Amino acid sequence: MSHKKETRRRFLTKAGAGIALFHIVPAHVLRGANKPSEKLNIASIGGGGRAARDIDGVSTENIVAIADVDDRRAAKSYEKYPKAKRYHDFRVMLDELDSQIDAVVVGTPDHTHAVAVLDAIGRGKHVYCEKPLSHSIYESRRMVEAAQAAGVITQMGNQGHSFDYIRQFCEMVWDGAIGDVTEIHITCQAFRELYCQIDKIPSLTEKPDIPKELKWDLWLGPASARSYHPVYLPFSWRGWMSFGTGCVGDWICHLMDPSLWALDLGAPTSVRAEVGGDYDPEKHTDCYPSSSKITYEFPAKGDRGPVKLVWFDGGNKMPRPEGMAADEDVPSVGAIVYGTKGAIVHGSHGAHKPRIIPESLRKDYKMPDPSIPRVENHHVDWLDAVKANKPAGSDFEYGARLTELGLLGAIAVRFPTQKLDWDAEALKFTNFSTANAFVHPPYRESWSLRRRAHI
Repeated sequence: MSHKKETRRRFLTKAGAGIALFHIVPAHVLRGANKPSEKLNIASIGGGGRAARDIDGVSTENIVAIADVDDRRAAKSYEKYPKAKRYHDFRVMLDELDSQIDAVVVGTPDHTHAVAVLDAIGRGKHVYCEKPLSHSIYESRRMVEAAQAAGVITQMGNQGHSFDYIRQFCEMVWDGAIGDVTEIHITCQAFRELYCQIDKIPSLTEKPDIPKELKWDLWLGPASARSYHPVYLPFSWRGWMSFGTGCVGDWICHLMDPSLWALDLGAPTSVRAEVGGDYDPEKHTDCYPSSSKITYEFPAKGDRGPVKLVWFDGGNKMPRPEGMAADEDVPSVGAIVYGTKGAIVHGSHGAHKPRIIPESLRKDYKMPDPSIPRVENHHVDWLDAVKANKPAGSDFEYGARLTELGLLGAIAVRFPTQKLDWDAEALKFTNFSTANAFVHPPYRESWSLRRRAHI
């Protein structure tokens, strides 16, 4: 059996198995088993930034409540959805409106994803959660287990997974367009000042007043206690490792999605990071470096051989491949997937505009007929899945695999040049125990993944 046929069969088999699983969900989980024509009652945890877009994405349904710790960020959503009840603490919202909510969208900073998602899942709510799925590998595993146990329909917010481009990419790889894939290069040169906050560390000695619109203690959630400072928000939290996971954690869910799907990649066996010379792991432990190069090794699987993934960000730029025409550009945010016959170059978010190199191979190649069903968009895919009681395209099981790649990279940059051997099943690094402290970091007192007894 060829690898492309085996991979496609696994994809279809997985989808069918998921449908069979969800058909045996107890009726109480689905609040009366919504008919496709019924509107869902949806609550949002988060009201600004990506959360605002997620609310708009599901606005064909009933938006019944919005919880946000920052009234400034949520102001436009409050104005746009005046009938939605307003809360600061999502826990209060879920307690008060439990019986009135069918589903929840979560668009908060990464460090509060798991506590919000697991509280909602513990109540039998379907969940759409922004990427990356979690802030630790332990959290992602718990989220997957809880969703499967509750039988709820989930979706991670890597919206490119629902684009036509990613389907074209998979169909090209499965068709043997570039032969057997051996190596993947991925780069993100976007928002470099955002992801590296090292130069902001001296300002943390300042003690500015907390804005009256912001509930700072709730914003911190399970993260360790610290004084408020505007360098942490509204978006720069991504560069602070207590809240985000830097460039690799933010972007790998978009940029690695096509290859993970097409090659049926599991977990890597090792990860190793090289970082910019300005990064000191002891002084800058809460910051992401100005640049990184992270190498992952994936084992052979089925008819597919081993695959190496190299991630480049900041000052580390992806090398120009042989066979690329002089008038073609190496993406600043994108990937090059190398095979034994050629390569595919694509941009971000669902393998934007995939193209084969060299040009001679591209000219002779004919696209295969579509074999993967197309969908309208990522939010609609989730809503349709909820109403049809079937898996969505990027459910938590799939989203966790992508997320964990970013989390492994974020751990590796803390230990530059150290190769970390990863045992995904045992959930630990086998050759460097110091790194295991970041697999399941502790929560602040009073925060837990088990707020409700039935989670």
